[in-house]
Amino acid sequence: MHEKYGKQGLVVLGFPCNQFGNQEPGTNLEIKEFCTSKYKVSFDMFAKVDVNGKTACKLYQHLTKSDAKPKGGPGKVAWNFEKFVLGRDGSVIGRFGPRVKPDDAAVVKLVQAELAKK
Repeated sequence: MHEKYGKQGLVVLGFPCNQFGNQEPGTNLEIKEFCTSKYKVSFDMFAKVDVNGKTACKLYQHLTKSDAKPKGGPGKVAWNFEKFVLGRDGSVIGRFGPRVKPDDAAVVKLVQAELAKK
């Protein structure tokens, strides 16, 4: 997605989190090195954050309040790799569960529609 739509304005941001089965126990540098070497990640990776609970970072406090479809309804992040799609104006326009792949037709359709708005 990042490589395909980046020139049209799509920005992908990665926020590692260790709140799910201790999947991200490493340092920020170790996580970034793993993601770039194993998965060829080229989008921006940020410092590890909490996404749920009282220690959730402010960004995720905001994101999890939205009633974005198709997941629908506000609530905590279910597991790593949950995806939020924000519009050009910063509003949350989509929320997809962790099992939905980034290239899923519904994700692509939403991203393409938002990029077309310019």
